[in-house]
Amino acid sequence: MRSALVHDWLTGMRGGEKVLLEHARLLPDAAVHTLVHVPGSTHPEIESHPIHASPLSRLPGIARHYRKALPLFPWAVARLDPGEVDFVLSSSHAVAKGVPVPPGAVHLCYCFTPMRYVWDQADAYLGRGAFRMLARPLVAGLRNWDVWSSAPSRVHRVVGISRTVAERIRRHWGREASVIHPPVDVGRFARIPRTPEDFYLLVGGFVPYKREDVAIDAFRELGLPLVVAGDGPGRAALAARAPANVGFLGRVDDAALAGLYARCRALVYPQEEDFGIVPVEAQAAGAPVVAFGRGGVRDTVVPLGDAAPPTGLFFDAQDAASLADAVRRFEREAIAFDSDAIRRHARQFDMARYRREIRAAIDETVAHGPQAWETRGPQ
Repeated sequence: MRSALVHDWLTGMRGGEKVLLEHARLLPDAAVHTLVHVPGSTHPEIESHPIHASPLSRLPGIARHYRKALPLFPWAVARLDPGEVDFVLSSSHAVAKGVPVPPGAVHLCYCFTPMRYVWDQADAYLGRGAFRMLARPLVAGLRNWDVWSSAPSRVHRVVGISRTVAERIRRHWGREASVIHPPVDVGRFARIPRTPEDFYLLVGGFVPYKREDVAIDAFRELGLPLVVAGDGPGRAALAARAPANVGFLGRVDDAALAGLYARCRALVYPQEEDFGIVPVEAQAAGAPVVAFGRGGVRDTVVPLGDAAPPTGLFFDAQDAASLADAVRRFEREAIAFDSDAIRRHARQFDMARYRREIRAAIDETVAHGPQAWETRGPQ
């Protein structure tokens, strides 16, 4: 089967690129098509594939400022050419699923989310002030393009990464999506002994929607030790106003992060994510999760009070008071959390499971052929 892979951009090795790596392993002869490619920025196995970038990739400074080219994304993806292939697998959170597909080929989109910049996270990326007002025509145009480019005649089948994303696909695109959770290397964390200490752990990216500020303010009130790992644009400002019981480690390597998961009292997770690999990794190390109860954690964390052994608990409002109350509840009921049961729960998200499920989805999609999917209409 002649195949092509399409990914929004190749500028680093993050969660989306870890998914692409699995796709590259499943389809070892497929070329990779992308808007922007920074050579050497991803895994060697991805870089070993032929990589074709859009004209956008040739613009000066684009490697650092590609998100600022948002208005050009639909134009750029339209200029990708998968060639004479039978199957296209796109992994998309922006425009990759808008790639032109040759006649007779089947297109399966593994969707991280409908274009987040203009739908559910428009406020975080574009703000609420004058710039947002000026951006209204752009947002409207990109939303129309996002719906048009996800039609069944262009994207034959859609698979979402969580139930939250499947609901967004239904709401924004008017289509039904099956769910296959992303791959997580749970075995790497399961091998480390669980030796809990007194500190709570926050793994930050320090962009607005991650809401590290909520956790810092909650622990200011609690007075309990909070260790913050990770780096990002907002770290310095948050560190400057953090209380003495909140310590910042900066960026840590994989081994150090695994050790923090194994030693923390619990992971604190104040953001809403499409899926969220960090809570799964923490659970793989046996750590409970105190999470804002929206988004992907609804798929990955068993809250206290459910019939199954709990792996964490949720708070309902994304503010410091609600998180502080959840931590106090955790302190009162910590005995209910069993690290072995938490580790067992995390195993269902392992990489072998993902390979089986995405391979089955590919086989089923190809077996039906494009016309069978197109005639289903905008489900």
